[in-house]
Amino acid sequence: MKIKKVRRTFCPKCNKHTEHKVGMNKTTGKRGTLKKGSVARAKKRGEGVGYGNLGKYSKGAITSWKRYGVKTSKKEALKITCKECNKSQIRQNPRAKKVVLE
Repeated sequence: MKIKKVRRTFCPKCNKHTEHKVGMNKTTGKRGTLKKGSVARAKKRGEGVGYGNLGKYSKGAITSWKRYGVKTSKKEALKITCKECNKSQIRQNPRAKKVVLE
C-alpha cells in the first residue's frame, strides 16, 4: 500500500484541517530475556536443564502442524504530525502486507 508523506487532515489541537507529515509508528522491541517468567527460562525448564518443569513443557515442541486462519498481513500504525502546532497523533492503517511511504 502506498501512502503519501504529506496529508491534509484534521488536527484536534488546531481544530481545523492542516498539512500533516506522515511517518511509521515505531513499535517496541522484544521482551528482555531476564524478565520474570521469560520464554527462554520456561523453555530451559522443559528441556530438562535443572529441575522444576511442573509438567508444563513435557511433550516437547510441536513441529509440523498448520495454523489455520493465520493472518498474512499487519495493521501498521501511522504517526501523523501537524506542521503548524507540531502535535502528533497515531492513526490505525487498514490491513496491508507492505506499507510504503512515497
